[in-house]
This record gives sequence, structure tokens and C-alpha cells, in this order.
Amino acid sequence: MVGSSMIDLISRVPRLPKLGETLVGSSFHLGYGGKGANQAVMAVKLGARVTMVTKLGRDVFGDGTLKNYREQGIDTTHVMFDNARFSGVAPIFVDDNAQNFVVIVPGANTGLTPEDVQASKQVILDADILISQLEIPVETTLEAFRIAKSGNVRTILNPAPATPISDELLQLAGICVPNTTEIELLTGQSVGTRAEAEAAARKLLLRGTRTVILTLGEDGALLVDKDSVEQTPSVKVEAVDPTGAGDAFIGSLAVFLGEGLPLRDAIRRANAVAALSVTRIGTQVSFPNRAEADGFLKQQGLV
Repeated sequence: MVGSSMIDLISRVPRLPKLGETLVGSSFHLGYGGKGANQAVMAVKLGARVTMVTKLGRDVFGDGTLKNYREQGIDTTHVMFDNARFSGVAPIFVDDNAQNFVVIVPGANTGLTPEDVQASKQVILDADILISQLEIPVETTLEAFRIAKSGNVRTILNPAPATPISDELLQLAGICVPNTTEIELLTGQSVGTRAEAEAAARKLLLRGTRTVILTLGEDGALLVDKDSVEQTPSVKVEAVDPTGAGDAFIGSLAVFLGEGLPLRDAIRRANAVAALSVTRIGTQVSFPNRAEADGFLKQQGLV
């Protein structure tokens, strides 16, 4: 995992506030997050061996994040500290309908450089799968993918938060996993219908990625490649907090692919793991361990 580390500051509110409005929340939770960290923790909870390449601030949040990685069993050899920047934070608001909005302040994540990735070259080459996102500088993600390409390492790109990216990065991404908001920003195309979603995914295919998995929230996931289109429906659960569901999907997808499952089966299982995560409040703390995940997959007839 070459990616971001954040501290999630989660407030529960009756509804999302209007511009200029002050609301009284009902609860507050501080948790460890960041797309890179979340996906790494999801993978390690399912039994993968995970190495994190990231950068933290020299502050109480950075110290806590490093401790959390170690407690989770993640290899922290390449967890670095930035002496000039604060740790990344993500204020999150969740309403009573399990809708949310998130603001990220990347902090030390912006200090993770291509040179840092080069220093981690061997661990990338030794991996089965590399995952990265865009909460770190795009050129850093690009460098990681170049290294992976040189060693024929499988790559998953989560283009989040959406920002302009080069065709080279998409060409290096074996699998690109955006959500609907991200793919609209990347392609300039609405995805209000199934046909529009497929058309937007094909725009990314034309730019070079071989496979697009468009996550659709409660509508599941849409797989689009040059030969086929297939929608995997979501698993119906009583949602409490959707925060981190996309990260649960990507982290578990990587594990199931690493275990040798065909892509479609991996997507079905990752969909179910993500659904299980939204039944609990929080991000990493909501992610199931392997025994919980396997039990839920069995209930759904997926194992």
C-alpha cells in the first residue's frame, strides 16, 4: 500500500447542515483513517501481509497512527515522518439516514515523494498487489505504479479524491476503482443511468486502464472491461454508517484477488464485506476480521 494516513473526526448529526448553519451533534468519534490506511487495515484483517508506505506528521496523531499500524500487524518499515507538516485529518459528518460528507486536510501526506517511493522499491517489487489512491501527490502514485509495472506486480488504482490524472497512470493501472462522483469528475460524464455509467467507464478504458470497477453504493458495483459489462448487486443490510465502505471493498478485493479468486467472484465477496462494514459506526473499527467476514459470506451463499 502506497497511500495516505488520516485521523477521522466523525460527528453524528440529525441531518447534514445547510450553508452557514450550526447543528448540535449527538456523538463524536476519533478514529484512524485515510484511504490508504483503511484499505491496508481491511486487507490485514482478512489475513493479508501488508506493508504501508506513507508519511505522518510529528504530532500526537502521527504517533497514534504508527502505533495503530503496529497493533494491526502492518509492516511499518516504510512509514516515514514529515518534520514540517502536520498529520492528515478528515472531519466527517454522518446523519441519521447514514448519509455523509467528508473534508480531508492531507497535511504530511502531501510530503510523500517519488523519492520516498523509490526508497521503498524492493517491497513494491516483492508484493503480489500494489494499491494506491490520490490522497498523496499524483506523481508519487505514478512512481509507485511505474515500479510495479517493471516487476509485473498487479495494480489497483482508487482515483480518490478525483483529480486530473495522466493517461500513463491509467495505462499502468490494471484495475481502476472509482465511485460515481469520482468517475463523473474524471470523465465529465453523468452516470445517472446504467448506460451512462458504462459509457463513462469505457472512457477510462480508452485512456488505458484494462478494467474498471465502478462502485455504486447501495446499487453494488459495475464491472466494465473490453469484453463485458456486469453489475453485481449489493447485499442488503441495515446501514448505520457508510464511512469507509469503499475502502473496505478495495482492501478486501485485493485480498480475494491475491488468494487467486476470479475477478467476478472477488467482486461479489468484496461487495459483501463492504456491506457488513456499514452496519457499524466508524471506519477501521467497522471492518470485519476474517472469521466475521467468512461467516457473513457463508450466510450470503458466497463461500
